[in-house]
Amino acid sequence: MKFLLVFDFDHTIIDENSDTWIVKCAPEKKLPNGLRNSYQRGHWTEYMGRVFVYLGDNGIKEDEMKRTMTTIPFTAGMVDLLGFIGENKELFDCIIVSDSNTVFIDWILKAADFPEVFDEVFTNPAAFSSTGYLTVQNFHAHLCAKCPKNLCKRKVLKEFLDKQLERGVSYTQIVYIGDGGNDLCPVMFLKKDDIAMPRQGYTLEKKISQLAQDLSPVECSVLVWSSAVDIMSYLKLLIKE
Repeated sequence: MKFLLVFDFDHTIIDENSDTWIVKCAPEKKLPNGLRNSYQRGHWTEYMGRVFVYLGDNGIKEDEMKRTMTTIPFTAGMVDLLGFIGENKELFDCIIVSDSNTVFIDWILKAADFPEVFDEVFTNPAAFSSTGYLTVQNFHAHLCAKCPKNLCKRKVLKEFLDKQLERGVSYTQIVYIGDGGNDLCPVMFLKKDDIAMPRQGYTLEKKISQLAQDLSPVECSVLVWSSAVDIMSYLKLLIKE
């Protein structure tokens, strides 16, 4: 009996968006209008690449970025939830699927001492260049029309499950915890025994409700959360059953 927990990162594990938080490093803590307005729908990673060039051009170094990023608050109750999962790792496999990047997630988890909770992190690869600029790449290529160009979370989840099956690992239930519009695609992949946990008041919850109103509800169960305490209560029930 093993459960798979799939976490989004921004506005789920942390209570902010890591990509917009980095702007606190910029001169006057804001971006020039031209750069801000250069974002094109579905091309967020390319936009962040330009933000990182701007920060590099303004002499913002790795240590300053790291200091800023590790001040991001965790979502209410999340530290306790991750501690609980860590204590019950024999029951839970735990992955992150996020549109953030490897550098930010690594900094934040290591600063909070959580790396051992997560088995794998699937996010956009990032690294500092020889000139000290942060660079970011698309996670993968995919053919899903619903998702941003750089990341289809359904594809990530499906490939992970296939790989686990090859290793002889199958899950009693998948619990998907997220908040954003790009979490809908993987949620629609879940089966009736699985559970989607959208964050209350965020895009994912609204999109799931809209589907139910259009009489094409998702196949899995849905349990809304506002604090990670709600998620922990559910997981405690799950392992008692």
